[in-house]
Amino acid sequence: MSYSLPELPYAVDALEPHFDSETMTIHHQRHHQAYVNNLNKAIEGTDAENESLENILRHISQYSPAIRNNGGGHYNHSLFWEILSASPKTAPTGKLAEEIVKVFGGLEQFKEQFNQAGMTQFGSGWAWLFVKYNGTIGVASTANQDNPLMDTNLTNQGYPILGVDVWEHAYYLKYQNKRADYLNAFWSVLDWAAVEKKYEEVISNLG
Repeated sequence: MSYSLPELPYAVDALEPHFDSETMTIHHQRHHQAYVNNLNKAIEGTDAENESLENILRHISQYSPAIRNNGGGHYNHSLFWEILSASPKTAPTGKLAEEIVKVFGGLEQFKEQFNQAGMTQFGSGWAWLFVKYNGTIGVASTANQDNPLMDTNLTNQGYPILGVDVWEHAYYLKYQNKRADYLNAFWSVLDWAAVEKKYEEVISNLG
């Protein structure tokens, strides 16, 4: 199996003014493409060629650092593009909304905790909302291109349903070093409908 760069489900300028078109182009066409290219090189001739990416990540301790970094990069960015929209659903409803109230106290409290995870991730990494293996939800941050699927992540394992890239390449052209401003802008283009769909898929598979 070889991997390919997914098309963006919107134009590169569709998320303006929150995410600028130049950053979106570079982030997608250069950074994500590089992860895809390097992942394909890293799995060539190994048993990873015959495994799904999710299965590779769930057993990532058995694979090389190149597969970990680039497999994570491809998976994380693919999820990131999918949950953004120019006309997003701005708040969750249904079962996910109920779970957010149950776990965090409400949507605003969740956003505060999520933003805090993104702000306190030292250096490059991601902040996540994920479904734990017991079906509850949690917030976590990971370094580099790691994510909650990976078995190297000992404290916060599960299925990512919402992630934000806090590598500087995701925001530096527009926001410079103001990661907080970027995280606040993220909520304006996050599509809760996409997150709810991922949540429902995970819960149905767990059940």
